[in-house]
Amino acid sequence: MTTQERYNRTIEYFSLNQPEADTELTYKNPYELLVAVILSAQCTDKRVNIITPDLLKKFPDAESMAKAEPEEIFEFIKSCSYPNNKAKHLSGMSRMLVSKFGCVVPSDPNSLQMLPGVGRKTANVIASVVFQKPVMAVDTHVFRVANRIGLVKNAKTPLAVELQLSKNIGAELIRRAHHWLLLHGRYICKARKPLCSDCGLTNICTYYGEEIKKK
Repeated sequence: MTTQERYNRTIEYFSLNQPEADTELTYKNPYELLVAVILSAQCTDKRVNIITPDLLKKFPDAESMAKAEPEEIFEFIKSCSYPNNKAKHLSGMSRMLVSKFGCVVPSDPNSLQMLPGVGRKTANVIASVVFQKPVMAVDTHVFRVANRIGLVKNAKTPLAVELQLSKNIGAELIRRAHHWLLLHGRYICKARKPLCSDCGLTNICTYYGEEIKKK
């Protein structure tokens, strides 16, 4: 099977079985999603969605959060992973939004990466989900699934995965493809115990083929 055939089969499968895939984070505007994505690093979306209502009620915009010290923000997010670092990131992010961007979340991934706590993955999530930019955000789920299925080759870094996926998936599908791969990794192609018996891609999956050969 060629790489392009594998992409075609993968896209066909997800288009039929998960056509409306989207983020599971709860948000109302770009600022709220930015806060949520910063909190989601090494933390479940479920936990983030529990944390954000009270946090955003206290700090509903960048201006209000910019006035808070990290210690005050910490009290609202201490049940998530790495709350000390994330409190500092949220504080720095909101202050830069006010001072450099006029309280407006930028749509450009490069500008987004200027904000504290915002790396390439987070920037691409914001750019694609909120601003419909044709960019691929690669988190641990996307990285794992793309490698297991065989959509990427010799891709040892998130950037390498991003570049190969972006090259082979059309711009009109790239945003949706991020959620397809992410959700597949979260619920089916799990890190420790992938649920291959529940997966509709085993007939094209290189990982599954190698595991069957071993048995």
